[in-house]
Amino acid sequence: MKQMKPILAALALTSSLAAGAPATAQPDVFRATLRDGWQMQNGNQMVAFHLTLVDGWKTYWRAPGDSGIPPSFDWAGSTNVAAVRFHWPRPKVMTVGGLQTIGYSHELVLPVEIIPKDRSQPVALKAAVDLGVCSDICVPASFQVTADLPRPGASDETIQRALRQRPSTGKEAGVTKATCEITPQKDGLRLKAVLRLPSTGGAEVVVVEPGINGVWVSEADVSRNGKDLLAEVDLVAPGGGVFALQRDAITLTVLGKHRAVEIQGCASP
Repeated sequence: MKQMKPILAALALTSSLAAGAPATAQPDVFRATLRDGWQMQNGNQMVAFHLTLVDGWKTYWRAPGDSGIPPSFDWAGSTNVAAVRFHWPRPKVMTVGGLQTIGYSHELVLPVEIIPKDRSQPVALKAAVDLGVCSDICVPASFQVTADLPRPGASDETIQRALRQRPSTGKEAGVTKATCEITPQKDGLRLKAVLRLPSTGGAEVVVVEPGINGVWVSEADVSRNGKDLLAEVDLVAPGGGVFALQRDAITLTVLGKHRAVEIQGCASP
């Protein structure tokens, strides 16, 4: 089984912001703003975190790779919020010092759809955000958000552009097969996925998200055989040993030169 790779860490940075107000986590490192967005036809509110990073710094996708710090969001202080739905734009695959990480350089606009419990009532949004920003070192950072919704507003082209950058669904990308063979190992599981889809361009990376918090997933061994893309990973739970894995909770994301594809769930071979 592959070696687990360490996460680099340094001093934590903190800041706070209200809707539309910028917060600088550290001079010349990154700036975070909450874009107000607009009220959608279904009564939900579309907002976005807008992070701007200086050259040489990056932040991470929801599955950050070998040495990244995954972002986390705590909405506990909010009122009239039933759920939130993230619309992650397509991330980049970056390799530094032999370690593969997945994230964003220069800028991240992360659309967030706020789903109220009662669409006839206002929403008081309060969130604590923890994330990593990295250059030669990875620096844990945090900021807080407060906003009163709804804000009818007008469609924000910056948010719309980020929404258009989302990965394609399996159906949109022409995926005709997605299977996962799961094999018990001494200290976890081995998962082999077979995805039948057209090439996404160049060297393809496959990210496996098991749908269970705390499970470590190795970098995938990826190969292509015609229309079939094969990916194998090791999975280790915090306590070690074999554990249950729900196939419909697994997310498989293919990152290629020309496009990204997100596939939800996989069948038994």
